[in-house]
Amino acid sequence: METAEFIRVLDREGRSLAAAAAQAGPDAKVPTCPEWRVRDLLLHTGAVHRWATSFVAERSTSFVPLGDPPDLDGEPLLAWFREGHLRLVDTLSQASPDVACWQFLPAPSPLAFWARRQAHETAVHRVDAEAAGGRDPEEAARDLDAAFAADGIDELLRGFHARDKSRVRTEEPAVLRVRATDRADAVWTVRLSAEPPVTERGAEGAADCEVSGPAGALYLSLWNRLPLPAVSGDDSPAALWREKSGVN
Repeated sequence: METAEFIRVLDREGRSLAAAAAQAGPDAKVPTCPEWRVRDLLLHTGAVHRWATSFVAERSTSFVPLGDPPDLDGEPLLAWFREGHLRLVDTLSQASPDVACWQFLPAPSPLAFWARRQAHETAVHRVDAEAAGGRDPEEAARDLDAAFAADGIDELLRGFHARDKSRVRTEEPAVLRVRATDRADAVWTVRLSAEPPVTERGAEGAADCEVSGPAGALYLSLWNRLPLPAVSGDDSPAALWREKSGVN
């Protein structure tokens, strides 16, 4: 997917998140994030949007911690979220393709990184907001574009969990295969060990365990919003994923 496509997704998903949050109300529980209510979801995502904006807008090449969200609730909180989301979309849309700033995952450019990362950040939290209003995440998974969902799986496996921060580790090496059944090119081989997982695109060699399903369902399940769609072989690598894959 191109950067412009990610920005369009970010725009749409942020608007949908705000609408779902408004419908659910700030006190509604978020079943996909049991420790949160809708206000927590808005405060978190709004703070992340402003954090991302700051790197691109200010061309900051050094890490800056995520700032504390404001003490807002109700309509003022929704307005704050919408304002920050719009500014992020505008900043990414107007940025030079060669803008230099900090990023935390490999990407063709910092702008490509932030557009992709914020599109996926916002899409997953849009599903959270809709779940707070009673929508089944399985329904949301069916509505996700398969190409976008497959890209999100790739970012998670080859980006987030390639970092030293990944806790998906085991003293008994194993190979986990992840296969999207609705995308011929969406197959990953994840080699698990005492070190961070090493993921390759494709189905190279035998796997101890395979997790498969439509890309949308896999995307949300690997982000721990749904149960894993189908598991074959030794289920211990899949169980390890469920237990340890939360992203910090």
